Amino acid sequence: MAKLYFNYSSMNAGKSTVLLQAAYNYEERGMNTLLLIAAFDDRGGKGRIASRIGLGADADVFNSADNVFDHILRADEAKKVDAVFVDEAQFLTEDQVWQLARVADTLRIPVMCFGLRTDFQGKLFPGSAALLALADNLKEIKTICWCGRKATMVARLDADGKIVEEGDQVVIGGNDKYVSLCRRHWSERKLG
Repeated sequence: MAKLYFNYSSMNAGKSTVLLQAAYNYEERGMNTLLLIAAFDDRGGKGRIASRIGLGADADVFNSADNVFDHILRADEAKKVDAVFVDEAQFLTEDQVWQLARVADTLRIPVMCFGLRTDFQGKLFPGSAALLALADNLKEIKTICWCGRKATMVARLDADGKIVEEGDQVVIGGNDKYVSLCRRHWSERKLG
């Protein structure tokens, strides 16, 4: 039985690297993969999944209006798809997560999603909330805080390196940067 997987973490834990390695493992065995990434995430180039360590692969883009089930069905009809990989899965809508569950359940194609669990304010992203509710398998990809403890939270920093507490949930390609912290240091707003 195919499953819907959600691999989640805070920032800079290696989610894209793990995704690209898993996709490579399928491809090395002669299987076909379909990679998806949010349309507005163009840090690695439009339609490209890129890791911080230099790995990358082309991917189909999705936006919030897309029916990802139909997209995957068309791709599968054109060339059998053995596995689907979704990067930046926090940007999926709830409906799209249900569509991915349908891919696993009716098309019997495993769907592996990778994304953030929470935003810089400690709130769930809509896609992450739906994945936490619907995924058959949840896996945390761990990274560490500056203190050495497990980092589970994300802080957004302004251009001066100060923690930002308000603002849009999603900021891509801005001057802000993000840092992963343990819950204690995130709550204390302590950068180390």
